[in-house]
Amino acid sequence: MSQTLSASTLLAVPLAPLVGALLAGIFGTTFGGNWIGRRLSHTLTILGVLVAFILSAMTLKSVAVDGARFNETLYTWMVVGGLKMEVGFLVDSLTAMMMVVVTFVSLMVHIYTIGYMEEDEGYNRFFAYISLFTFSMLMLVMSNNLLQLFFGWEAVGLVSYLLIGFWFNKPTAIFANMKAFLVNRVGDFGFILGIGLIVAYAGTLNYGEVFAKSGELGGMSFPGTDWMLITVICICLFIGAMGKSAQFPLHVWLPDSMEGPTPISALIHAATMVTAGIFMVARMSPLFELSDTALNFILVIGAITALFMGFLGIIQNDIKRVVAYSTLSQLGYMTVALGASAYSVAVFHLMTHAFFKALLFLGAGSVIMGMHHNQDIRWMGGVRKYMPITWITSLLGSLALIGTPLFSGFYSKDSIIEAVHFSQLPAAGFAHFAVLAGVFITAFYSFRMYFLVFHGKERFDQNPEAHHGGHHDDHHGHDDHHGHDAKPHESPWVVTVPLVLLAIPSVVVGFMFIQPMLFGDFFKDVIFVDAAKHPAMARLAEIFHGPVGMAVHGLQTAPFWLALAGVAASYYMYMVNPALPAGIKARAMPLFTLLENKYYLDWINENILARGARALGVGLWKVGDQTVIDGGLVNGSWKVVRGVSSVVRWFQSGFIFHYALVMILGVFALMTWFVWGDVILQLIK
Repeated sequence: MSQTLSASTLLAVPLAPLVGALLAGIFGTTFGGNWIGRRLSHTLTILGVLVAFILSAMTLKSVAVDGARFNETLYTWMVVGGLKMEVGFLVDSLTAMMMVVVTFVSLMVHIYTIGYMEEDEGYNRFFAYISLFTFSMLMLVMSNNLLQLFFGWEAVGLVSYLLIGFWFNKPTAIFANMKAFLVNRVGDFGFILGIGLIVAYAGTLNYGEVFAKSGELGGMSFPGTDWMLITVICICLFIGAMGKSAQFPLHVWLPDSMEGPTPISALIHAATMVTAGIFMVARMSPLFELSDTALNFILVIGAITALFMGFLGIIQNDIKRVVAYSTLSQLGYMTVALGASAYSVAVFHLMTHAFFKALLFLGAGSVIMGMHHNQDIRWMGGVRKYMPITWITSLLGSLALIGTPLFSGFYSKDSIIEAVHFSQLPAAGFAHFAVLAGVFITAFYSFRMYFLVFHGKERFDQNPEAHHGGHHDDHHGHDDHHGHDAKPHESPWVVTVPLVLLAIPSVVVGFMFIQPMLFGDFFKDVIFVDAAKHPAMARLAEIFHGPVGMAVHGLQTAPFWLALAGVAASYYMYMVNPALPAGIKARAMPLFTLLENKYYLDWINENILARGARALGVGLWKVGDQTVIDGGLVNGSWKVVRGVSSVVRWFQSGFIFHYALVMILGVFALMTWFVWGDVILQLIK
């Protein structure tokens, strides 16, 4: 039985995608002279990710079956006092699972991109970016210290900026990538404060050493306050997760990131960037378990995100934005699980969600291709008979998303709902209501999209934008030679094969892995829960009687009937009585306006926060810099010197009789003072 892993093998996992990214990004673009063509570029990058996936799968087998572990420093960058800044890997069951999920979804996206980006001029550049993205995420999940975690954290943010703004001649894409970058900086400010506090009070960046001192940190107070230091650290760390994992109110960047090509929407929103925050909190469970205040905060934020972002999905007409708001809502579910101390359930939902959400995004991209780049679901309908593979795989993804028994999403979502129900934290009541209500909402908007796209009457020729070049040209900069009035067509095999391969785990992975991941030893010594204070997982284990029993019991529970009601309501409103939604909209116009404006958060950010920040900056520039520093300190100092000098120079005339007169007057003044000084003082008093 092997107990250790090879450092060179582990190092090859992130380096393989990096090598592919460098070769395609340098030699496949004008930067390096376009030495290699499209075929070689995508071959090299896909080969790099394939190698990473195979090695990750082998690593997961060694970890799960043989109990292998790895926790070593590979390179010491610098030592400052007693603080070591290192590059190292911590590979346990949590890391190995994340490695497989990231590399598998990335591999599917790479293959899919061959067909989707076929006509794009930036083909090689795109492959370089997504491979670099994969490298960044692998460095994040494999790290054994906070410095490397922060490197991977910032690297995925940087590459996502490049990918969201991939079509850099498109103003909306440039606005979206800048918005994503700035919002994430807000979260990252909190994240780096949390890391700084850990360094200041624990004196180390290494996970193991930090966790060893967690009890000591838990007994400290934040200087000058009555707050627990561990609470401040955990909330700061979670603010970083709020930015990366798009939690309210730092979620506003994610829907706009749909301006990027569809493959990167799948990669960002399924297995990489947005799940980084969930992974980080699960990894830091020994710290978060010490602060009920932080856990309550996480519960509330997750519940708000799960419920209110789902409402926004109901009114979306862009197929990609519907799936994007679904991602926001599901990230809220994962966050709620973290707040309930059900860290393994959050990670389990992260895994199942990665498969079916990547499937839904890639399915949406396939529909966009088949519909000749139309993204508005109001002008689709009846696509099922033209795109059978896309239809069946999208149906499977939707069933998994709404938590249909036996599908992967059922096992993870139901476990989250039950865990929150068993939580004893004060915020658990609101969170339980939010995740239950979210079941109906998720089913409603998911099958609203499904029915409008794949069933009903064909509405291709009714699109008012059809004869004006298409208003959602996802392949920016390319003409659609098929014409918007043409019938849909099934996508090529490089698109449909990833759909099929993602559909398989979307159906079976929950059934297969719920036992070991939630109630077995898979996360033993990796995720830590104080069962006495937070009994949710212990209670879940008591009522679990196998995946089949859970599915049978699920047919009798509220979540199943709420999901069924959501599907039935969407079917009636959009297939049987399509006039009803318009009538509801007319009667609830204020509510619709609120949702259409996304709770006015963008308006608040742009008109209050952004303008306020700009006004503050201008004030500091005008008053602080120009008036105080330049006008007062810099210019004022020389003006004072000049004024004093202009007076003093009159005493330096160069004439002896002037100096003699001054000396006589000075002697006279001194004599007067000595003789009459006491009298003058008495008179003054």
